Amino acid sequence: MSTPRAAWRNTTHDWASTVDLDHLEHIRQNPAAFAPRGILHLIFEVVAYAADEAECGNGGHCRITLYPDGSVAIADNGRGTDTRLDEHGRIVKKPVMATKDLRFFDHPDAPSLPDTHPRRGMSVVAALSTWLVHTNRRRNGSWTQRYEHGVPTTELQPIADDHTTGTTVHFMADRSLMASSSTADDLARLTEPWPHLSVEIDDRRAT
Repeated sequence: MSTPRAAWRNTTHDWASTVDLDHLEHIRQNPAAFAPRGILHLIFEVVAYAADEAECGNGGHCRITLYPDGSVAIADNGRGTDTRLDEHGRIVKKPVMATKDLRFFDHPDAPSLPDTHPRRGMSVVAALSTWLVHTNRRRNGSWTQRYEHGVPTTELQPIADDHTTGTTVHFMADRSLMASSSTADDLARLTEPWPHLSVEIDDRRAT
C-alpha cells in the first residue's frame, strides 16, 4: 500500500530529494579529496553497500568484474535498492546515487574503507564517473537507470524479473582516476575486512 512520500523516514538518504546538483558538483571539484586512491576507492565505496546488506542478512556475496575498457561492475545478492510507490502511484527509488549519504558524507568520524580513507557514499562514485548504470532487482520489481556524472539521463527502465534480488553498479570512472589500477589479488586482499561478505574477482582485462 502506498503512503505519502513526506511521511517516509530518512535513514541513509533524503527521500524528498532526487538529484542534489550542488552536492555532485562539490564532489567533482574535489576528486583528490573524495577518491584519494582513484578508481580503487570508488570500488570500495560500492562494495561497502554490499557489505552492509550482507551484515544485515545472513551473509552475502559480491562479484567485482574488471572490464578491458576500464569500467568496473560490482554485483551483489542483497535485497536491492529500496523502491516504493508514493501516494500518487509513482515509483520512487531511494536516491542513493545523486544525493549524499546522511550517515557518512558530512561526518568527520565516518568509518574508513579498506584503503584507510573515509567512506562518503555512493554519490562519490556516480559524480566521479563518466557514466554509471544502476541495475536493481527487488521483490517488488526490477529496473535499470543510467547516470552521467551523477545526473540521471534515463528514467527507471523496467527489466524482466529473473527471480533474484540484488544490485549491480557498472561504472566508468573519470579518466583522471584510472591511473591507480590494482590487480585482482590486491582487490581480494583489501576486501577481506568485510567478514560477512564473500568477494569474487573476475578480471577480464588483457594481461
